[in-house]
Amino acid sequence: MKWKISGAVAAAASVLTATLVAAPAAHAAGPSYVALGDSYASGTGTRSYIDDGTSCQRSTYAYPSLIAAARGYSLNFRACSGARIPDVTNNQLSALTSTTKYVSISVGGNDAGFADVLTECAQPGWMSDCDGAIDGAQAYINNTLPAKLSTLYAAIRAKSPTAKVVVVGYPRIFNGEDCNALTWFSPAEESRLNATADLLNSRTATQAGAKGFSFANPTSRFVGHAVCDDPEYLNGLSNPISESYHPNKPGHASGYTPTVSPLLTGASLTVTADVRRTAAASADDLAAQQRQYAAADASITPETFGVPDLDSPRARAAARKAGIDIDRWVARQARR
Repeated sequence: MKWKISGAVAAAASVLTATLVAAPAAHAAGPSYVALGDSYASGTGTRSYIDDGTSCQRSTYAYPSLIAAARGYSLNFRACSGARIPDVTNNQLSALTSTTKYVSISVGGNDAGFADVLTECAQPGWMSDCDGAIDGAQAYINNTLPAKLSTLYAAIRAKSPTAKVVVVGYPRIFNGEDCNALTWFSPAEESRLNATADLLNSRTATQAGAKGFSFANPTSRFVGHAVCDDPEYLNGLSNPISESYHPNKPGHASGYTPTVSPLLTGASLTVTADVRRTAAASADDLAAQQRQYAAADASITPETFGVPDLDSPRARAAARKAGIDIDRWVARQARR
């Protein structure tokens, strides 16, 4: 028996067939990757941020976005400028689930008050207590930070029992000279500040290892690329001020990405033009995703370096105490 198909049915079938052929195949979401932490993970310093309604300064040029773009991971980009350990615990860990495959985290620098230490040490020696500020930060790193990191890392493992977790450290910022006109870091101060970054990495690595996490140490990748090097992977004193003393685009692409990617993905990634384009194309989706957390992120205050104010009452009092004519001193500095 032959079935007679009406013209209307045939037309409908034709439209349905064309629709099915033309429709793109659905793409399965890639493995879940959650990026936790502070400004060194969010991308502060790259001068390009997604419009997610927050002050977190999340950038598609940051290493989490670059790695996700290169590997096809589904990124939940929770890292936020200014985040401390309590911020990660209270505002970021909710992104983790039992199905999360990859986690990276960079945190601890703000807890140790590194922005405040840099602000103190950037002042002329006659008005700063740089050594005291560094001593305080090192005491915190040695005596208080390890237990806080241990508790945080345990919470990460509890939420994502099978995830590959990489804890990411901090680079040395300085190379022994200060080429910025409005800061006065001495070589000795820069050496101590770099040693403090090393100490922070050491204590962090110990706690990471105790939980079975990998530790990505960026120190060697940034040697020769510190502030005042050529090329710099880290910004010096910048405008706007929030960009100061953070990794720039080359710092994330050539410093952090090849440091983190082998431990997180099993292969060292090269950031190509295609990777950058793919990462940039994710900006709208990332922004939409992170807006759902905007209310929680509003509780995080970015940590910002402060430019020395030599016209302040404090500066003038310090100059008098040191026997310095501050106006002549400032004029002499301006001529250099």
